[in-house]
Amino acid sequence: MASRAASEKWLAELTRQPTASGLEDAPVSWVKRWAGRRDDLELATDSGGNLLITQRGRKTRPPVYAVAHMDHPAFVITAVDGAEASFEFRGGVDEVYFENARIEVVSRSDGGAGRVSSYDPESQTGTLTGSRLEPGDIAMWKMRAARPRKGRFQAPACDDLAGAAAALSALDRARAMAGLRHFGVLLTRAEEVGFVGAIHAAKHSTIPAGSRLLSIETSRELPNARIGDGPIIRVGDRSTVFDREMTNKIARAADAVGLDHQRRLMDGGACEATAFGAYGYQSTGLCLALGNWHNRGNLAEVEAGGGDAVAMLEEISLDDYHALVDLLLLAADAVDRPDPIRDRLDALYESQSRYLS
Repeated sequence: MASRAASEKWLAELTRQPTASGLEDAPVSWVKRWAGRRDDLELATDSGGNLLITQRGRKTRPPVYAVAHMDHPAFVITAVDGAEASFEFRGGVDEVYFENARIEVVSRSDGGAGRVSSYDPESQTGTLTGSRLEPGDIAMWKMRAARPRKGRFQAPACDDLAGAAAALSALDRARAMAGLRHFGVLLTRAEEVGFVGAIHAAKHSTIPAGSRLLSIETSRELPNARIGDGPIIRVGDRSTVFDREMTNKIARAADAVGLDHQRRLMDGGACEATAFGAYGYQSTGLCLALGNWHNRGNLAEVEAGGGDAVAMLEEISLDDYHALVDLLLLAADAVDRPDPIRDRLDALYESQSRYLS
């Protein structure tokens, strides 16, 4: 069963894997090795390259899957001509962060480096001037680390490889817990370019009928959703409101055991729970508040018209991360428990209905 130390080790390893939408080979290989060391787990790869990890043996409850995506915004080198290279940027980042920005190849140990010389936000393509660049390379900004803060974790790609690490940590613990054999993990591809992996999984029956989905994200920190205040039970995103029944059951279960958490509408972005809900699956969201979202340092100041648009490592709270693992296990059980709200309302009506007479 995963200890806190093991869970943090997986977090550190996964969030440093080179990855981009459509080029998730490194995290896929890491996860396959991780699952392969556990004889009681079964890993299947669907036709879109998504990974579904389940526990072997008989299940007495419909499946619950923790879902996270394995890609992160990154540069993909598409062509090289001497010292100039063309790139496609896969993910959503403001144009100002590309201006004369330094990059480094992360997919090869002997990778190259360069500087952005042009960028077109409409096509999300541009050119680099540099050395030792090759077509197919994955590159990221040359990032500045924020000053370390106690209890914080920084890495190039918390979004969403920290979510993947939390999902796997919860699954590792669930293996030894009676009644949670129905809990599994779905790791998707190409989320940053429009939930493509999640849509594929929904359209091609990767996810068994009747499954309940816990969509994990690391979401931009908001004024009312702060890093360090606990994992977030996500009521919805900027596109949709998530499943009412699942969300309420999980929140009430967290309240009942005193698990620190936040319940928020995280409308800074959208997540895969929206896609799953659109295709008829019961789904809700859980997330960690994230600093330097998509590696954008000083983002609030930049959006307000000031501030230095520099690339920075993403940042989460370690306490939030470990509490998210606890919350995933709690949620996997809670979704099948009765919701007491109807009984409470009936009792309230019986005691107070005299005011209607």
